[in-house]
Amino acid sequence: MADISQTADTRTALVTGAARGIGLATAKLLQARGWNVALLDRDRDELDTACADLPPDRTLALCHDISDPQAAPLFLRAIADRFGRLDALVNNAGVADFGPIEETDFTRWRRVMDTNLDGTFLTTQAAIPALRATRGAIVNIASISGLRASTLRVAYGTSKAAVIALTQQQAVELGEYGIRANAVCPGPVRTKLAMAVHTPDIIAAYHDAIPLNRYGSEEEIAALIAFLCSDDASYITGQCIAADGGFEATGIGLPALRD
Repeated sequence: MADISQTADTRTALVTGAARGIGLATAKLLQARGWNVALLDRDRDELDTACADLPPDRTLALCHDISDPQAAPLFLRAIADRFGRLDALVNNAGVADFGPIEETDFTRWRRVMDTNLDGTFLTTQAAIPALRATRGAIVNIASISGLRASTLRVAYGTSKAAVIALTQQQAVELGEYGIRANAVCPGPVRTKLAMAVHTPDIIAAYHDAIPLNRYGSEEEIAALIAFLCSDDASYITGQCIAADGGFEATGIGLPALRD
């Protein structure tokens, strides 16, 4: 049997921010479905740990910072050298920095925008030639915070709203090449980071406000991402899909009315 990483029709995905959380769950799911995956993260130690348990013949670890304008051509060349193609780009890397508007100085604002918006733009722009060759897919990970405002998220929420707008722009301009672009907006997800910082009161408040009455899992978000990368989503582009248990649909919620 031929090595799956060497067959001409084996699809390849690049997942940024892949050392943990939704990014790593997505990489694992795509590999389980037969894809080669390049996992990119700026945290070398976490990236090495994540890749240690993945099949080496279908895994490429890339340690880069997507906010660096010089980085994307380098890691895309490495993907081409290793796998020969790129069929899906999952722009998952992001920075979360929460604080009041009046305490968010320009340095904090730029740190969030540099990765969440600029990095997504730079990575996608550099990947266009490879995605044109395969009529590939782009999935940008935005956030429920890009769809509805919330306290302490002036930089984060604004960056994710911009990612949604960028996704629509990509879909309109790149559709003629057969490239699809969609955004996924996760609601509250049970990641290690979230569980470390969310107090019991915060968890209870989220449960009250979410119609499904629970956090999502990394694997549930990954399943949506993998779907959008697949041929099953071949006529879906320019869309923003909230994977949030109904959180965005509830508006202000008024959970007391449901008691």
